[in-house]
Formats: sequence, C-alpha cells, structure tokens
Amino acid sequence: VDCGVKHNIIRCLLRRSVEVIRVPWNYDFNTLEFDGLFLANGPGDPDTCEAAVANIRKFLASPSVRPCMGICMGNQLLSKAAGARIYKLKYGHRSHNQPVRMVGTTRCFITSQNHGYAVEDETLSKDVGQMSYFNANDGTCEGVDYFKWNCFTVQFHPEANGGPKDTEFLFDEFVSRMLAAKGVIDNA
Repeated sequence: VDCGVKHNIIRCLLRRSVEVIRVPWNYDFNTLEFDGLFLANGPGDPDTCEAAVANIRKFLASPSVRPCMGICMGNQLLSKAAGARIYKLKYGHRSHNQPVRMVGTTRCFITSQNHGYAVEDETLSKDVGQMSYFNANDGTCEGVDYFKWNCFTVQFHPEANGGPKDTEFLFDEFVSRMLAAKGVIDNA
C-alpha cells in the first residue's frame, strides 16, 4: 500500500524475489489475491488516512489474515486499525542517527528516521500486540509485533541507504513469514 513509498523499499522486496503489486493508499486491496501485505511510509498525518485504516481493519478482520509488515506511516496506520492512538511528537525524529533498541534485549541499532508522529504504545491492546522497538533517546514506540495477526511494524526505515543496513533483516523476516504462512518453509 503506497502512502508515499520510498523506491528502495520496493528494491529491497524485489531483491528478495517478491512480486510487488503497488496500490494507492486509499485502494481497497482486500479484493486482490496476495501472500503478504506491505504498508509503506508516508509523508503526512495518519489521521487523514481513514480510508487506509478502514481497509486495514477489514484485512485484520478477515478469517485468513496474511503476514503484514509496515514502515513509518505503515506502523501508525496498522496501530490505528488495531485500536491504538497516534500522537504528534513535539519535534519529530529526523536524521540518520536515531538509536533504536529491541525490547527485551541489549541490541541497539542506529536508524534513519523522518516522522512527526508516534504510536502511543500504552493504548495498544495487550491481546493483539506489544511494542518491539523503542527510541533510545526518548523511549517512544519504534515498532510493534502483532502476534494476534502475524504482523509487525517499525517506525524507522530499514531500507535507508544513508548509513548502515543493520535492519534490512526485517525484509527477510517478512518474506519468511509469507513463506511459512504458505507452508513453503517451517518458521518455528
């Protein structure tokens, strides 16, 4: 779902032999056949994208939810669809040097970011998901693992070329989840 997708996101998926069907932010993708849903970055205010949120809610309500990955605004839109609140950051996160830590570990990544909104992780139902990454500078939510639906999102940009590619492994995780859901590999 193209909310303003960066071309390197598409390149990262294509390098992993994923066929990409690109649709506009307000398109009802639920009518299409696909193995996984990718929610791309913005720009903009996620509160102005109610059509996208409604389509994501329809996707999550499906009896056969497929794996889903979201980046930046995709993180915010999936969180809204799952019932969480989004809020405007005082200054935003803008640079190639934002430290992000993986919850429950000592792993920290230097990430590229450009956003002015964040997920209020306390409003996310613990029945559907939990924060998976947080900003080491201010503690804000930088990613969510939606264990109820086999979906995950990050606020930062793993496709960024401006620095290290430490988090490009997230695209591999998305592809692995799609292959496991189809029974092609065992992702246990």
